[in-house]
Amino acid sequence: MPIEYRRARADELQATQELIVRSINDLTERHGFGPMASVRSPDFQLFSWNDDPAGLWTAERGGEIVGSAFSWVCGDLWFLAELFIAPALQGQGIGNELLKRTFDHANEAGAVHKALITFTFNRVSQGLYIRHGLFPRLPIYMFGAAREAVEGRLGADRLRCERIEPTAAHFQSLARIDASTLGLSRAKHHKFLIGDPSMKGFLLYAGDDCVGYAYVNAGGHVGPLAVAHPQAAGSAFVTALHLAVESGAAQVSAFIPGASETPLKIAVDCGMRIAFPMVLMSSQAFGDWSRYLPRNPGFM
Repeated sequence: MPIEYRRARADELQATQELIVRSINDLTERHGFGPMASVRSPDFQLFSWNDDPAGLWTAERGGEIVGSAFSWVCGDLWFLAELFIAPALQGQGIGNELLKRTFDHANEAGAVHKALITFTFNRVSQGLYIRHGLFPRLPIYMFGAAREAVEGRLGADRLRCERIEPTAAHFQSLARIDASTLGLSRAKHHKFLIGDPSMKGFLLYAGDDCVGYAYVNAGGHVGPLAVAHPQAAGSAFVTALHLAVESGAAQVSAFIPGASETPLKIAVDCGMRIAFPMVLMSSQAFGDWSRYLPRNPGFM
């Protein structure tokens, strides 16, 4: 039965997430990590579909969704947030066909940089991305620990926090930090985070200077986090961990790039351990990843 490739529809994004969860858990179980994904509401995917539906694609066979690709664009960065194929149909070229269509999205948007984050142990996918000109740049580790373990070891070096509000002044501060850290504006993504009731965002201050921002969700996960200069990375991460602990969540977690030496040391000293390794792949180096902690592999 032939595969049909078409633009994704908003009403199928939830079913697509179910396929993605099956694919992730099949991969992680085969590599000894056990199931690690659970089905969630596709809020970010729907937000991105409304913003730019050209970035979402579906592979369908006989009325059944068997593959999905999702990419977004900010400024001159194109980011592949998701590319997943039904486990029984992997290795049959579906991923390559979907990737071609998402690259068309990048070209139409005039993207200069192309990037994604994938599991380090996903060797087949990395080979596919390398063939298309995206190369491994740096490791990113998912860290986690019980809230009580982190709380008992946290230092007191906290920055002053101010809740992020949808004001011109706050968006200006966020844009300045993102331009310094990533080289682009993510204004639309900040609007998404501010509107997410499960998220709390904070501007971080050293005295009167806004030196960074951090988001913490209701599940105790830190990210994204960005700072204006490397010296603020440690105190910003400690502050974010305090906020995660104060959320009351059972677990505290964060994605930390290998270039973020100070947050990595703080995480280990606080009893956090690596849950699984990932890798940033891109067409060329971009951003200062010693000053930026992603939210997750799809949001960046």
